[in-house]
Amino acid sequence: MNSAEKLNQLIDEANKIVFFGGAGVSTESGVPDFRSEHGIYKKHLGAESILTPMFMKRQPEEFWAFYRKFFMMENIKPNGAHYLLAELEKEGKLLAVVTQNVDGLHQEAGSKRVLELHGNGGRFYCDSCYENYTMDEVREMDHEPKCKKCDGTVRPDIVLYQESLDGRVLEQSIQAIQQSDLLIVGGTSLTVYPAAGLIRYQRNGKLVIVNRDRTGSEGSADLVITEPIGQLFDEILKLRQA
Repeated sequence: MNSAEKLNQLIDEANKIVFFGGAGVSTESGVPDFRSEHGIYKKHLGAESILTPMFMKRQPEEFWAFYRKFFMMENIKPNGAHYLLAELEKEGKLLAVVTQNVDGLHQEAGSKRVLELHGNGGRFYCDSCYENYTMDEVREMDHEPKCKKCDGTVRPDIVLYQESLDGRVLEQSIQAIQQSDLLIVGGTSLTVYPAAGLIRYQRNGKLVIVNRDRTGSEGSADLVITEPIGQLFDEILKLRQA
């Protein structure tokens, strides 16, 4: 059996699948990751310091130039990874998608239970009155968006560096992983904490790792695949629809 067939067999045998994903899930859709050879950190030195609440407050012009370039890209569409997970949810096999991504592609592909550890880059709110804004509304605003209600500062609904993860989302993610009989980890190097530590909460299920580079958790995995996840999951989707 090839990799797709092996993983598809594990999917067939499972009833409570949880997918834990990172930036590599969306790179085949054209969304840049952070740490790879072609990632944001290579293209824009100092990116980590820009994505902080202090930088956003003190240098809003540079923050928004960076954010609009890398987080408000247009014509980005889901790939096979997103569509397979939406299909598994429809089949009643997938408990949840736990994602470190903020691009909203899982929802666009049809997934309903998406636990966004780092928020959603397409949502915005005023940090004074908490009025919500959409991506389209912010695109139409001035370079540094201001609230139409109170003239407060509008910010993206993501977890910046130095900010804490949403405790409710974190708890829901832990509960889902604890319940899983198959945990598929994909497109993440498992280096960003506390998110990367979540896989330790898996109790008795099987673990599959799909990532181009080693994660350090291969020793505990039942199956390790180093192929591009979008192509792999697209092949599995075709197997399931055949």
